Amino acid sequence: MNTRDPYDGARRRHRAPAPRTPRNLLSPIAAAAAVLILVTGAGVAISQGGLASIFAANASGGLGCTDPVELVVVTDTSIHGAMTNVAKDFDANSEVCVSTEVRAQSSGDTAALLASNALADADAWVPDSSLWIARMNSTAEALGRTKPVVEPRASVASSPVVLAAPAARSAEFAADQVGWSTLLAGLVGGVVPDPESSSASLAALASMTAVAPADDPRRLPSTMIELGKTIPNSKEEAVASALEAPAPTVVVMSERDVVAHNEANADAPVIALYPNDGTSALDYPFVDLTGNKPASNERDSLLAAFEEAARLGGAFYMAEGFRDHAGAGELKATGVLPISTSVPPAAVAEQQVAALTQWSSLTRRSRMLVAVDVSGSMLEPAGNGLRRIDVYQRAAGGSLGRYGGEAHMGVWVFSTNRAGDQDWEELVPVGALGNADHRAQIANVTATLPQYIRGDTGLYDTILAGVKHMKEGFVPGMVNSMVIITDGRNDDSNSITLEALLAELTAMHDPLKPVPVILIGFGPDTEIEPMQQIAAVTGGGAFSAYEPNDLDKVFVDAFTQRTCRPTC
Repeated sequence: MNTRDPYDGARRRHRAPAPRTPRNLLSPIAAAAAVLILVTGAGVAISQGGLASIFAANASGGLGCTDPVELVVVTDTSIHGAMTNVAKDFDANSEVCVSTEVRAQSSGDTAALLASNALADADAWVPDSSLWIARMNSTAEALGRTKPVVEPRASVASSPVVLAAPAARSAEFAADQVGWSTLLAGLVGGVVPDPESSSASLAALASMTAVAPADDPRRLPSTMIELGKTIPNSKEEAVASALEAPAPTVVVMSERDVVAHNEANADAPVIALYPNDGTSALDYPFVDLTGNKPASNERDSLLAAFEEAARLGGAFYMAEGFRDHAGAGELKATGVLPISTSVPPAAVAEQQVAALTQWSSLTRRSRMLVAVDVSGSMLEPAGNGLRRIDVYQRAAGGSLGRYGGEAHMGVWVFSTNRAGDQDWEELVPVGALGNADHRAQIANVTATLPQYIRGDTGLYDTILAGVKHMKEGFVPGMVNSMVIITDGRNDDSNSITLEALLAELTAMHDPLKPVPVILIGFGPDTEIEPMQQIAAVTGGGAFSAYEPNDLDKVFVDAFTQRTCRPTC
C-alpha cells in the first residue's frame, strides 16, 4: 500500500509564514505513546489517518486553538462517519487554526433545505449522488425560488449499485448470470427501496431503462409496476422480504449498503451480486455552497484544502465500505468483492430524472372505476373456442394482479335498462385492494360476469355517470380515473348524444381534479373515433384490441400510458 501521507499536498499549500510542522511538535509525544503501548501491552486502535487523531488537542484545530476558522460540511448519513474521520484528521494536521463540523443529514432533506434557502451556514455538501443537485434545482423552481448558487466538484468516494441476495439463499443464484436484464425478464424477483429517497434504487431504474429491449416496449413499464407493488420501509424489511419470497429475489442496494447491513445484521447477511450487464455508482460529489456567502480568502482556501483532503481520504472510506473517488480500493468486509473488477461510471442525473418520472407515474396510487360492457354481444365467439366475455375475464384476472394494496378499485357493469332506465349497475364500490375481502369480491365478480349479460350498449350515459361519481369522491394525490371495457358502440336510443356528452365532460373538466377516461374497445364492432374524442376531452386514452391475444397487451398499454397523459 502507498504509505505517502495523503494530506501532505494540502498542508503544503496552507503553511503559516513561519512554519512549525505538527509532526515535529508531536514526535516526542508520539515516542512516549509508543513506549507506553509497549510497556502496558494495551491494545490501541489507531485511526488510518495516523497518530494525529490521538493528539488532536495539541494540533492547530485542537484545544489549544483559540480562534478557529469554522467550516460546516453537511454529508449524506451514509458517509458521515468516514467524513467525520477525514475532518478530525484534517483539523489535527492543519497549521491553520480550523474547526470542521460534519453534519449528518439525508441527501433528500438537504436538497429540500437548500432549495428553500434554509441552510445558510453550510460551506459544503456531500450528497450520495449528483442527482440530488438536479432535484434541488427542480424543487427550487417548484417553490418559485431561484436555483441555489452551488458549485459541484469532483467525487470524494463512490459505491457501485449492486443486487443483494440473502446469503441463506445464495445457492439459488448464479453470480455471473444476474443483472438488470434478469430482473426485466422476470427470471428473479426484485425488491426496490423507494426511488424517491434511495439513490441506489433510482440508479437501478436508470440501468434497467438502458438495457430494456427496444422490441418490447411493455417490458420496462410492466417491471416497474411489479416492483412498485410493495415498497419496503427499510433495507432490513427489504432483505426480510427477499428471504421469504417464493422465488429467488434480490434487493437493490449500493455496495456500501451491503457492508453496513452485514455489520448490523450478522444473523441475516446478504451477498453483493454485481450485475453482469453493467451498473453505475453513487458518486458522492463535493459541492461548494459558499457562492451566496461574503468572500473570505481564508475560508475559501481552507475549504479547498479540505476538499482535497476529502478526495485523498480513501482509507477512511474503505474502512466503512466505500470505494475511493476513482472507484478503486480494497474492501475487507463480508459479502462484497475485496477488489473491484471494474470501475462503473457515475449514474447520469438526466437519465435518473427520466426514470423517476416514469416510475412516479406508473406507481402512483390509483383510484379507478372499471365499467364492463355486459351487453348481449359479449357472448359472441372471439376465436379459440372463447367468447368475448371469456377473453375479457382472462385478461382482467391478470391485470388485477398488477395493482398493489394501496390501489383503489370498484366495478360497474353496463348495458341498457339495468335499473329502470339506468344503464349501469354497481357491483363493487370503489375501495382499497389492500383489503383482502375487497380484492376477493372483485375477483369473484370478474369470474361471474356472464350471469349479468343482457341488453344493448348504454355507453355514453355510463361514462357521464361514472365521471360524475369519481369526481364526487375525488381523492387528491391519487390517479382518479374511469376505465371502460366495451365490445361495441353506443346503441341506446334513449342515451345522451355524443356531442352532448363531450360538451358535458368539457364543462366538468377541472385540471385540479382530473378524471381521465380510458376506453378499451374489444372486437370488430368497436367505434374508435368516438372513443378517441371522449378520451381527448378528459385527458385519457383510447385503445383497440381486435384479436383475443391483443387484449392483454392493451391492458398494459392503457395502464402504462399514464406517463404521457394528457399529451398521449
